[in-house]
Amino acid sequence: MGKCVILCAGEIGGDILPLEQDDLLIAADGGYTHTEQLGLTPHIVLGDFDSLGYVPEGAQVHPKEKDDTDAMLAVKLGLSKGYKEFYIYGGMDGPRVDHTMANFQLLHYLSEHGAKGYLIGVHQIATVITGNLEFPPEQTGTVSVFCLGQEALVDIEGLKYSLKDGLLQPSFPLGVSNQFIGEKGKITVKKGTVLVIWEK
Repeated sequence: MGKCVILCAGEIGGDILPLEQDDLLIAADGGYTHTEQLGLTPHIVLGDFDSLGYVPEGAQVHPKEKDDTDAMLAVKLGLSKGYKEFYIYGGMDGPRVDHTMANFQLLHYLSEHGAKGYLIGVHQIATVITGNLEFPPEQTGTVSVFCLGQEALVDIEGLKYSLKDGLLQPSFPLGVSNQFIGEKGKITVKKGTVLVIWEK
């Protein structure tokens, strides 16, 4: 099965990953504008359309007063169709930090449901892991690791600051602003769940 690509209303900073035949493209509310700008036809358009301001033809309309964000509606739909790999654009660089935080939780939701999710911003990418995450030697810039939940036991290898059985806690940002150093980087979560954010 291919990947599920979700376009939200925030900035996307250019093109998205090339779409293959088995991929599912979902426009969540204002994300529909991006599909028009990119010349793409989404398979599904959904949301309450408070951001877009109008309802596209054939869209799935949801009430404004609901528990799920439009992005979460898209994620749940993708999961229901069997997708296990999600790429979410326009969900990190919008004007509201609360929606960015909601999308970090969305990544956590995907992880808990056996799927991989990547929140792709203009300058950074974020994901949530409970196992391993590797980076190639050519990766540059910074990478940060944050604990989600009570605490996380983590190994960090091949980066400027290494950890062996390092204890990350939600009340202290020990894992912020690590750096790639031209080696193969690896983050291993032995216990718990972490949010990883790195430069594109």
